[in-house]
Amino acid sequence: MHILLPPSEKKATDGDGPPLDLASLSFPELNPVRKRVLSALGRACKRKDAADVLALPPGQADDALARNKVLHEAPTLTVARLYTGVLYDNLDLPDLDAGSAAEQIIVFSGLWGALRLTDRVPPYRLAMAVSLPPAGRLGTLWRPAMRKALPQDGDLVVDMRSGPYASAWKAPQPAVAVRVFRERLVGGAPKRTVVSHMAKAARGRIAHDLLKAGAAPRTPEELLKAVADLGHTVELNGPNLDVILHD
Repeated sequence: MHILLPPSEKKATDGDGPPLDLASLSFPELNPVRKRVLSALGRACKRKDAADVLALPPGQADDALARNKVLHEAPTLTVARLYTGVLYDNLDLPDLDAGSAAEQIIVFSGLWGALRLTDRVPPYRLAMAVSLPPAGRLGTLWRPAMRKALPQDGDLVVDMRSGPYASAWKAPQPAVAVRVFRERLVGGAPKRTVVSHMAKAARGRIAHDLLKAGAAPRTPEELLKAVADLGHTVELNGPNLDVILHD
């Protein structure tokens, strides 16, 4: 089983490792594009309109640009430590077997393409939805390299990525995209709505529970049973595993 995760805008900043070494990263076939994106990002950060180009919130722009300008010299930290925020809080990596999690989780990134939890990179800020001159939209830029670099081994893919990150690589079959809905009664009838913040928490919890249990589903139907057995309310709807949260 492969579990695909998005990154987090929130990141730890206490790097204590050696400077960036692209040759040490997983999926080395992505390195030519990594170099291209690093170069384009360095140029973009020198522009007067850098914050707008990178779609950085005003209160976070200065810090993000400062970090992006020193990516080759900054101390690194493992991906397992780098990403924080709601999804990763609920993923609770310290509670999991490190080897199993590192083998099964792939984290997608606008800057690095895809990473394993053991990879070491510096804190950065670059979302996949950004159109980075002159490279263009990152999801489109990464797509050809991703097709060659990422696993095509027939194992079940559990896709927990958000839209822009999912656009960079279409997971091969068998694959299931995890969606999250809140269900409540409206006028006596159940009504479902898409949620965002709660969806991150739910995806993190489900990934944690699957890994903690040592689950090894090979088909969407086996995944449905495994997640349901772990106490979650789920339905299989076509290519999607729908998680239902109740008030």
